[in-house]
Amino acid sequence: MVSCHPASSNPPSSTIHHQGLISDNHERAYLEEIKHLENWCQENLLLNVSKTKELIVDCSKKQEQHYQRVRINRTTVEKVNSFKYLGVHISQDLSWSLHTNSLEKKACQRLYHLRCLRDFRLPSKLLWTFYTCTIESILTGNITAWFGNSTKQDRRALQRVVGSAEHIIHTELPDLQTIYYKRCQTKARRIVKDPTHPNNRIFSVEVREALSLPEDQDRD
Repeated sequence: MVSCHPASSNPPSSTIHHQGLISDNHERAYLEEIKHLENWCQENLLLNVSKTKELIVDCSKKQEQHYQRVRINRTTVEKVNSFKYLGVHISQDLSWSLHTNSLEKKACQRLYHLRCLRDFRLPSKLLWTFYTCTIESILTGNITAWFGNSTKQDRRALQRVVGSAEHIIHTELPDLQTIYYKRCQTKARRIVKDPTHPNNRIFSVEVREALSLPEDQDRD
């Protein structure tokens, strides 16, 4: 996966992600994809190669492979072990500890502010609103992409943040597993309702019927 930040022709925040497959240590197809991307960018925009990163996802148990370095416009692209995309840390081994550790650190920092508001004797409803907007939003950002493959240890660490907030607010808060489950259902319903979605066909008839039920019946 190569992440490219365009220098012009698109907004500065726009990002292009291009993927190519390395099979049996043969890099030809991968390098051809990169060359195709380079040619397309030369015709449509100007790449900022200094901000372009290469991330190779290799889940094999073999020793680290040494791949040919990617060059764009005669400049070597920096190879990285992880990359932050849309707020999510993606590691080359597709583990999520780096991401969950980052979430835990940010959420714990905001617990301090929640304690300060409690000390000012704000009502629980306002404390709950603050938690939802500033802490829960951090813990559950893009949760459908990473929570399902995170380790139990990482999940417990994040859930401890929720427990600390419950102790501060004196109110029961939704656990992360429940939030993840509900958001996966919502995402699945959207895919089923959209016949143009690439993953629309993977849902069986039984799953489609279950997703068509009202949400309150799903919990029964």
